[in-house]
Amino acid sequence: MNDMRFDTPPAPTSAADRPGVPLDFAVFAVRVLEFLTVLATGAIAVAIVRDTLSDDVALLYARVVIVTAIAFGVLAESLGCYDVDAQFSLRRAWQRLASTWVTVALFMITLGFLLKSSDVVSRGWALGWFAAGGAAMLGQRALTTLWVRRLKNRGTFNQRVAIFGAGPQGVRFADYVLTHDRLTISIVGFFDDRRDGRVPATAANVPVLGNLSALVSMIRDGKVDQVVVALPWSAETRLQQVVSRLALTPVKIRLAPDLASFTFARRPLVMLGEVPVMTLFERPISGMDAAVKGLEDRILTAIILALIWPLLLVIAIAIRLDSPGPIFFRQPREGFNNKPFRVYKFRSMYHDQSQFDGIRQASRDDPRVTRVGRILRRTSLDELAQLFNVMQGDMSLVGPRPHAPSTRAGGRLFSDVVASYAARHKVKPGITGWAQVCGWRGETDTEDKLIKRFEHDLHYIENWSLWFDFYILFRTVGSVLLPKNAF
Repeated sequence: MNDMRFDTPPAPTSAADRPGVPLDFAVFAVRVLEFLTVLATGAIAVAIVRDTLSDDVALLYARVVIVTAIAFGVLAESLGCYDVDAQFSLRRAWQRLASTWVTVALFMITLGFLLKSSDVVSRGWALGWFAAGGAAMLGQRALTTLWVRRLKNRGTFNQRVAIFGAGPQGVRFADYVLTHDRLTISIVGFFDDRRDGRVPATAANVPVLGNLSALVSMIRDGKVDQVVVALPWSAETRLQQVVSRLALTPVKIRLAPDLASFTFARRPLVMLGEVPVMTLFERPISGMDAAVKGLEDRILTAIILALIWPLLLVIAIAIRLDSPGPIFFRQPREGFNNKPFRVYKFRSMYHDQSQFDGIRQASRDDPRVTRVGRILRRTSLDELAQLFNVMQGDMSLVGPRPHAPSTRAGGRLFSDVVASYAARHKVKPGITGWAQVCGWRGETDTEDKLIKRFEHDLHYIENWSLWFDFYILFRTVGSVLLPKNAF
């Protein structure tokens, strides 16, 4: 292939000759259908009760239907009901539609209250329309999703894409496209100008059809909708030459990610001024979420302390009567951003056998544990003292459990077992956590137990929400009443 040239490009073998229909047309049809569904169900609801209404009230009902349809159209757009991912995923579509419809209902209730017209509109009529309209839209979206999927499988929406550059970068991009079935792309083929024998006949099971001149010729023949330039970003001069020539043709031109970018393909892009930058990692539970979680911790902790202070007093008296030593036990732990702090616990071991350095986790029938301590540890009541850590700001009610730096799993330090173990410290440690309510609590005597606990902690960090915290707190009550792994 040293002197290989393609003056007349061969016909593509993997893409249709006709151009694809833009997916936007189908999405527009879905928009119109759902807007009409709101109007139609509202009109039917008004027609059902028309005989019981005066002309003025009937006109008010009609206005309610029209305003509701307009509000739905605006909110559905802003809440992502018509994004591409919602066209192929029925679960996503239903979630967003349901959220939109409930939000519209709340908006109309508020509007009716402010305009003092809520007493005129029948609540039974409004509830009936809300239920029927919502069910109709969900059913219709199920049908339209099946329709759009069927068209997608036929290749109706597929854009005919040519890749310029058959090197590793182009192959990587082609592999990505071919393994993501939700993309509306048909790869026409590879094109490459190299003549030193380095260009194969096929790459990633896609044929190499020629050089840049062959690509331009195919574009002129109307057989290509889009070109992806897959050249190394460091080859700036060559990139400019290729793009300047392709810019004279009426197709969309895009630049494929550099090889390093594929490692972080799912990371979001943000604009820094006019320059796009990729967010590789960011602090979870930050900004408003952090403020909400902070309020949650302080308010709920204050309420809990106000309710259970008699129990705390009983525990303190029992500890003092059972064995000599302090009521509280303070032990070093690693918290947010790996900063050390002292965690509070009600003392459950004999004072002269408590460990502050080189800590060994408690095991079943551990002789260091006192009689009262066994009850406290089995019911997790010894952890209640950590409510004071929450009030001090060192801990949260919910989060990864804090561990001492010297704790081990299977004889190895936690950080040696899991290289990214420190990722748990991106958030404040918690009194309870997702791993604990899922059964991964107590002694981590094997590496597998630690890995499972770590996986659950990361799941919590990446999927945090206020409702997730409440769910974990609710399940914690069950874990305390029916403990399995605490000693």
